[in-house]
Parts: sequence; C-alpha cells; structure tokens
Amino acid sequence: VGFQQKISSSSAIKVSAYYKELRDLIQQRIFTFVPSPISQYQSYANIDFGTVKGMTIAYDLRRTGNIRMTAAYTLQFANGTGSDANSAATLVNSGEPNLRTIFPYNYDQRHGFNIVFDYRYGDGKDYNGPMIGEFGVLENTGLNIVTQIGSGTPYSGFKQAAGEALLAGGSSQLDGSLNGSRKPWQYRVDLQLDRNISLEFGDDENKKKSAYLNVYVRVTNIFNIINVLNVYRATGNPSDDGYLAASQFQASIQNQLDEQSFRDYYALKVANPFNLGIPRTIRLGVKFDF
Repeated sequence: VGFQQKISSSSAIKVSAYYKELRDLIQQRIFTFVPSPISQYQSYANIDFGTVKGMTIAYDLRRTGNIRMTAAYTLQFANGTGSDANSAATLVNSGEPNLRTIFPYNYDQRHGFNIVFDYRYGDGKDYNGPMIGEFGVLENTGLNIVTQIGSGTPYSGFKQAAGEALLAGGSSQLDGSLNGSRKPWQYRVDLQLDRNISLEFGDDENKKKSAYLNVYVRVTNIFNIINVLNVYRATGNPSDDGYLAASQFQASIQNQLDEQSFRDYYALKVANPFNLGIPRTIRLGVKFDF
C-alpha cells in the first residue's frame, strides 16, 4: 500500500507500507508416540510463523541539470517463532515442549537509510562543464556516491563467557530474551568516478559499428569505517568473547601445556576478521560494451 506526492516536475515523495504474513515455516520439533517402542523422536515440521511489516519513505529527484538523487528511509519490524529451520534446536534438545514464542528475526533491521547521489556531465550541446579550447574536460564523466546506514540486527546475549572460540564451545544462560540484544549501527559510503568513451569501427560510413568504453575508479567504504557484522554473545564485542578473562576458566587455562601459548593462540582465533565489514578498497577498472 502506498501513495506518491509530486513536489515538482522533477521530484516526488513516495510513501509505501507493507505487511507480510509467514506461515507453515519449517522448524525442529519433538514427535511423541504413546504407547510405542520409541516414545519420542526429533524431526522437522511446518510449525513456524511470523510477520514482517514496515514502511518506506522515499524521495526521488529526477535528473535536473547534472544532478540525480534518491533517498529512502525504511522502518521495519520482522518477528516470528524461528529465524531458520534449526533455531529451536537448543530448546528441543533440552526436552522442553514444542513452544512457539514470538521474537525478532535474525535479519530484523529496525532502521535503514539509503541515499544515492549522482553528478554527471553530458556531451555535445548538453555539456556544461570546464573546457580547454574546444575540448570538454569532463564530457561523459560522472561521480556516483552511495550511502547506506542501518541499525544493528538482533542477537541473543549470554550472561557469562562460554568459550565460543573453542572447538567445542560451551553454552550459557541467556541475558534477557532470545534475540533481545542488538549489534551496533552500520555506516558505509561508496564512491565511483567514471567516464564513457564512444568508439566507432569501420571505414564505410554506412557500416560503422559503435562501442563504448567505460573507465572507472571505485572506492568502497571511503571513510574506512569499522562496521561490526557479528559479536560474541557474552561481551557484545567482535574480537573478544570474554573467555580468557573469566574467573571460572582460569584453572583450565593454567593447566594447559603452555599457558601463554594457549592464550596467544586463543586470542588469534577469537579475533575473527569475518566479524567486521570490509575496509576501504580502491579498484580501477574498464568495461567494454558493444
């Protein structure tokens, strides 16, 4: 459901709302048979359900002179009884009944902003940029900037460290509710500067073929922001799960063949680079279209 309000001949604001109901999703559960040689067993069934609802406010500025821009804000609530087919595994393995409780999905991002800004020069009579004699310095050249901002997605916090980086990591009591904690906000700006070059092939004027060469420089995460993608559940930290400092594990750590080596190697493993977003990257490329 949505509506669009025209501000001028070149711009408009669009507001849309959505509601999505999810039913019969697959989830682990316990099947009980009485009387039977096998009193119960675990399998999968279509028992999960949930809803995704929200709204988006978007501003669209069509090409006006050299500028083209779109900006959108999305507010979303995604809740259900299971984020995937195995999210109830711990509950099922503990022998609890097949409970269905609503909580935020793993992908529930409450706030999201997306802004695209494009500044581009045309060619020929449409060119209005700097000149050197009769040469258009920035002809068919443009700058594109994409900004993405989003609030953190949920995770289930632990009350105590559990050695999540161990080969057989332990478990701990939930701190609050399932998916009751939130990761930090994420912020990223990407930039691309490119130029189109028109090419023609053939000597015969009637049989000439056209092609286009696009040369670009692309910079992702231009401000080199450290975005946190995943955290350890006891600390909310992407590079420390709290195991090495936890008092209840000191005796076990000290009983290792070499305590200092164990601490060093554990610290290396727990500093998982995949818990963080990509750093600034710069790419130079060429695209050929014909």
